[in-house]
Amino acid sequence: MTGAELIIHAFKQEGVQAIFGYPGGAVIDIFDCLYNSDIPFYLTRHEQGAIHAADGYARSSGKAGICLATSGPGATNLATGLATAHMDSIPIVAITGQVATHLIGNDAFQEADVCGVTRSITKHNYLVKNIEDLAKILKSAFYIAQTGRPGPVLVDIPKDIQQAKTRSTYPDSVEIRSYKPTIKGNKRQIKKAASLIEQSKQPVIFAGGGVVSSGANQELETLAKKIQAPVTTTLMGLGTFPETSDQALKMLGMHGTAYANYAMQQADLIIAVGVRFDDRVTGKVEQFAPNAQIVHIDIDPTTIRKNVQVAVPVVGDVKYVLREINKLLSEQKHKTWMKQILQWKNDHPLSYANIGKIQPQYVIEQIAELTDHNAIVATEVGQNQMWTAQYYNFKKPRAFLTSGGLGTMGYGFPAAIGAQVANPDRMVIDIAGDGSIQMNIQELATAVIYNLPVKIIILNNGALGMVRQWQAIFYKRRFSSICLRRNPNCPPNCKQTEDDCPTYVPDFVALAQAYGAAGFRITEPDEVQSTLKKALETPGPVVVDVIIDKEENVYPMVPSGAPIDEMIRGMA
Repeated sequence: MTGAELIIHAFKQEGVQAIFGYPGGAVIDIFDCLYNSDIPFYLTRHEQGAIHAADGYARSSGKAGICLATSGPGATNLATGLATAHMDSIPIVAITGQVATHLIGNDAFQEADVCGVTRSITKHNYLVKNIEDLAKILKSAFYIAQTGRPGPVLVDIPKDIQQAKTRSTYPDSVEIRSYKPTIKGNKRQIKKAASLIEQSKQPVIFAGGGVVSSGANQELETLAKKIQAPVTTTLMGLGTFPETSDQALKMLGMHGTAYANYAMQQADLIIAVGVRFDDRVTGKVEQFAPNAQIVHIDIDPTTIRKNVQVAVPVVGDVKYVLREINKLLSEQKHKTWMKQILQWKNDHPLSYANIGKIQPQYVIEQIAELTDHNAIVATEVGQNQMWTAQYYNFKKPRAFLTSGGLGTMGYGFPAAIGAQVANPDRMVIDIAGDGSIQMNIQELATAVIYNLPVKIIILNNGALGMVRQWQAIFYKRRFSSICLRRNPNCPPNCKQTEDDCPTYVPDFVALAQAYGAAGFRITEPDEVQSTLKKALETPGPVVVDVIIDKEENVYPMVPSGAPIDEMIRGMA
């Protein structure tokens, strides 16, 4: 086989069912082999759209997402998506073309040091220099991407390697001496963890994206019920525990629920499962959970004790470790603690005012009700992301797709496309802001051409909403460069009045129709439910432009550098 043929053969051996990408001269041999292949290829309109689609495919299916791009700018356009997947531990195999080996280092046309560029934003990367190494490298890429703590792996393949021939066969397995993830946790550490749990009077289970990666949501629920403990999650952990449960604290941290933050600060034990303890969760780390000992379970030993002190570390796959811990535990009741939890939930619920304008929280609630909380929901980044996390009430894992660690605007829509490819029978929705949706709006063509019925709900406040919120709260309403309706008649320092503002920039309904999608607009509160229902029932891709109150902010909010129980609950 040629190298290009071997790549397609490897995809078939790995069970690849979808590839996202964009062709170019340095990968034209691979695309020539794809011509006769039965693996579906989805031509996006930008390489960033391709890798976010591969990411959404991976998050929603649990399988590795595959993307393919040419050398130089094609490969560098993958960088943001690679960093997004790397921060959130998402398995992706990215194949990029490279100039011929004898031209590397000569500043050849469309040459870039892709391995150098992506070294810090991939789990691993390869530059293939010998055709005889290609089969093992491809096998290793899939293995590394999907085992241990998952992540993106990039394989950069020069054009002459794609054209060269080899008799090497694709291996059934691979062993990498320096890479051996720990699956089974240390038995002594597991016993220590169980002992601490048995002694606890005010435990909180803290679940993150590692629970999703491991498929450990059932084991998590078993633990929560067995020890009668409340469960809070990170943004990446939403859906690992049903948020409709009395034991659910929902998300904690900067924009988490007040009752989750209070519970963490009063807990005597935190059972942390597949989390990183990042700054959005801990707030002022010196005052985070001051009364609690921490049991930290994670497959990646580098995450343990990285940000907080830990009493009992357990390195291992969280599904296996939780199963073993559950075997050691007896039934527990924490009636006093749960009474306090319910009191906090009653006293400090998520809430918003009804002021006669369309409130974004109400829109999210209506989407949740119309889909019975069972849709796959992608978001962009910013206020739309946080309102979705707060108000949709996810019941199952792999239903919430969002850029957590990197905070990538433009992620949600192409990710929803990938999720729709992976889940053709599911309702897939992208909840977006009017700023972030424009970063990859060109993928409307992809959705239309392949008849992918993704529904895009734009919460349109005419501004970069989260930046505007910070400027309103912390910068004396000095709104600098956040207006998305600016026009030639605007003064240099706009005071955000409605005078002379065009209503829609762009007109998202007309834009949707120009691409061949259906478009709807909602301008009044009494239109929300009926129009959303109509949009969700409309075949094919749909864009809904919802004109929301631009003054509405995301609350609660923990100011940067403050402890997580010192929250801004709303502005007077």
